[in-house]
Amino acid sequence: MSQLNMVPVDINAANNNNNFNNFNGEFNVGVGEFSIGNSSENQEQGLGNSHRRDRKKRYHRHTQTQIHEMETFFNECPHPDDKQRKKLSTQLGLHPLQIKFWFQNKRTQMKTHQDRHENCQLRAQNELLKTENQCYRDAIQNALCPRCSGKTAVAEMSLGEHQLRIQNNQLKEEIDRLSAMASRYAGKMIMSHPQMSHLVQPPPSESGMRTIGRDVYGNGSFLGSLVGPDDADKPLIIELAIRAMEELMTMSQVVEPLWMGGVNGSSLVLNLEEYSRTFQMGLGPRLNEFRTEASRDTAIVPMNSMHIVEGLMNENQWSTIFCGMITRAMTHENLRVGSGPGNFDGALQIMSAELQVPSPLVTTREIYFVRYCKQQAEGVWAVVDVSIDHLLPNIQLKCRKRPSGCLIQEIPSGYSKVTWVEHVEVNDAGAVYHMYKHLIFSGQAFGANRWLATLDRECERVASMVAIGFPTIEEPGSIMIPDQGKIEILKLAGEMRRGFLGLATTLLGSTYAGSVGDDIKVMKMKNVNEPGKPPGIVLCAATSFWVPASPKTMFDFFRDDNNRNEWDVLSNGRNMKKLTQIGNGRDVRNSVNLLRNINTNQEDMMTIQETSTDPTASYVIYAHLDVPAMEKVINGADDSDIATVLPSGFVILPDGLTQTIGNGGGSLITISFQMLVDATSSSQLTISSVATVENLVRATVVKIKTMFPNPPCFSHPPFGN
Repeated sequence: MSQLNMVPVDINAANNNNNFNNFNGEFNVGVGEFSIGNSSENQEQGLGNSHRRDRKKRYHRHTQTQIHEMETFFNECPHPDDKQRKKLSTQLGLHPLQIKFWFQNKRTQMKTHQDRHENCQLRAQNELLKTENQCYRDAIQNALCPRCSGKTAVAEMSLGEHQLRIQNNQLKEEIDRLSAMASRYAGKMIMSHPQMSHLVQPPPSESGMRTIGRDVYGNGSFLGSLVGPDDADKPLIIELAIRAMEELMTMSQVVEPLWMGGVNGSSLVLNLEEYSRTFQMGLGPRLNEFRTEASRDTAIVPMNSMHIVEGLMNENQWSTIFCGMITRAMTHENLRVGSGPGNFDGALQIMSAELQVPSPLVTTREIYFVRYCKQQAEGVWAVVDVSIDHLLPNIQLKCRKRPSGCLIQEIPSGYSKVTWVEHVEVNDAGAVYHMYKHLIFSGQAFGANRWLATLDRECERVASMVAIGFPTIEEPGSIMIPDQGKIEILKLAGEMRRGFLGLATTLLGSTYAGSVGDDIKVMKMKNVNEPGKPPGIVLCAATSFWVPASPKTMFDFFRDDNNRNEWDVLSNGRNMKKLTQIGNGRDVRNSVNLLRNINTNQEDMMTIQETSTDPTASYVIYAHLDVPAMEKVINGADDSDIATVLPSGFVILPDGLTQTIGNGGGSLITISFQMLVDATSSSQLTISSVATVENLVRATVVKIKTMFPNPPCFSHPPFGN
């Protein structure tokens, strides 16, 4: 029985009266009667008795009936008032204070039992949660990717990785904050920046057998028919883009041992073993039969960071800037837009593109990817690409982009420091023409230095058009051209360049019926009311060949007006007179020239020619125009309505064998000609017309090879020439 059922009782030897005494001596309870000792007399008597002799205590147990009645009352009312206690004490024969203390003890006991019970329940729940947590941890550690069967567990993180994950959480919070606002704008096209829009115009498409536009896909590609991903995959794509941005920021700033010296001495190549250690999670395992191309390069370009970002985030401007590398580009869906008009911070879009080496003998690379732009700090931007073709069913592309892109840091005077990272996996075994294997397999064809050099060269062109005063070389007999006329000439040269560079790859795999040249590709196009193109049937022919001379030697040879009769079959042995030279780059060889034949009956024709070179590629592109149309352009009229051109020319690339022939190596030359064979688009094309354009290409190749024969050390040329 619990002690709450007993009260202490003092035995008084003087009167043999059993008194129940409280702990403070304020009341005495006898066996047969109750008396409250509140007077000073009783207090003194109590103190006197305490000194007389030791007292013996005993405990009075409540009866079962009393306990039962009090428990019954307690269940109905745990806190009785004075009136209820007095009534209960009368019924049970107990003092009201006994009733009060019993209820207090009962409440304390119930609370203790309840706390103990809740504590046991919490302990059990805690053990259950620990068990579930451990199960989840084991499941995460042993999880496998359903697509690649590779482990997805997060290994031990380095300090740098930890910092990146902190930034990752910040980016996630930002995406959540902007998701509501961005959803209202999803699907809308990004507006072009006014300064960039009038300088870099979207190239026009050509009608005919194939389309040669930058913003649409031709019949030879299936990327144009792709639709955006499922809504269920979009959160995964956003997460993938954020992780790709983290990886790009590390890849663009860390040097050794992640990056090592490259082939050309300036760009860096990736240490794959160190990459695997640094990015243990990565973006999935490397695919079998795919080889890796990874490089990094840095350059100072003459354009501010915002204009560069705009050029990268608009597919028309992007394909125009890199027209020597991109044949077609398309934005399929905008998942996120920038934080405001003209601001691309946070923009995220799904794109596809077809990449090229300007040659009819090299197959293109098709990529399907997500592009993410993020402002890292004031004047510091990053743009990253990562492939997402694995999210589409029934699609197997041969090129896959791991996190690639650029870090743009604005510096004074309108310049920017750009660090470019290019990291791709490609399956091109057996698909690369033997002459281009060294160039492509060394990573020079699509490496970071190629992208960066192309960007730098295009920024030079744009800067030259907005500069006050054009660098013009005036020679005796040259003509004076106003600044507006120079702008129109440069714009016309830009249209020539885009049309010419897009033509070479369009001819890939095209051999016209009746053609006998294995490496000469011929294609027919019909132009009907196409701006900038003469109406009628146009024949295009192109081929590529190797020359044992450095790209610099070949570029200087083609651009020298005194050498034109050595390769131009149509010049009939006559040289050209330079009427003016308009510079459009830091190198004086980068220019647009107006030429005219000397001592010829073709007094009504002029030639516009652009010569352009950078460390990775060179071009010599020209077209013939009638004098009245050219005079209108010179006077500042819009060239799009008056000038019709069919550009022809040369693409000069290194052969990738820099150690074979001196320090400069050999050159890979692509020659492309266009010829208007009939001004009536409804007429039939004859075999003789095809033979004529083929013979023109073949004769030009023979003349060039005669000027640059194989050296005696080559009893067997590297490419079988």
